[in-house]
Amino acid sequence: MISLNRIIATLFFSGYAPIAPGTAGTAVVAVIYWLYFVFAEPLSDIAWLALLVGSFFVAVYTADKMAREWGKDPGRVVVDEGVGFLVTVAFLPPTSWTIIVAFFVFRLLDIIKPTPARQLEALPGGWGIVLDDVMAGIYGNLVMRLLFYAI
Repeated sequence: MISLNRIIATLFFSGYAPIAPGTAGTAVVAVIYWLYFVFAEPLSDIAWLALLVGSFFVAVYTADKMAREWGKDPGRVVVDEGVGFLVTVAFLPPTSWTIIVAFFVFRLLDIIKPTPARQLEALPGGWGIVLDDVMAGIYGNLVMRLLFYAI
């Protein structure tokens, strides 16, 4: 039987994509984010904080569980990319432009892993799997804010 941990950790099985599973996982969360803001009101700051904290701990837990089964930082675990994308778009205007640009900004930063993201990857279990993406998301959010300021 397929476990809930597996569904969450692979973001509805997008982590099984044969090419670029991290990009596929990020795309799943980007689409969910876009759909939410098309049909719902923007989140308050407190709701954003709750979403980020809750998503972070669920990601750490599920990534850790699946890493015990699949090995250290398995490619199929993409929930960390989902959390990183949410950090990238947190507290920003939910526009199509924001979502598209943030998608590419986050993926680039997640791939190049600027300091200290690469070092955070060395932390044990789910912590290392998720925290490097959170750091890439923080950098991504800052880049997005600079882009908004420049425009």
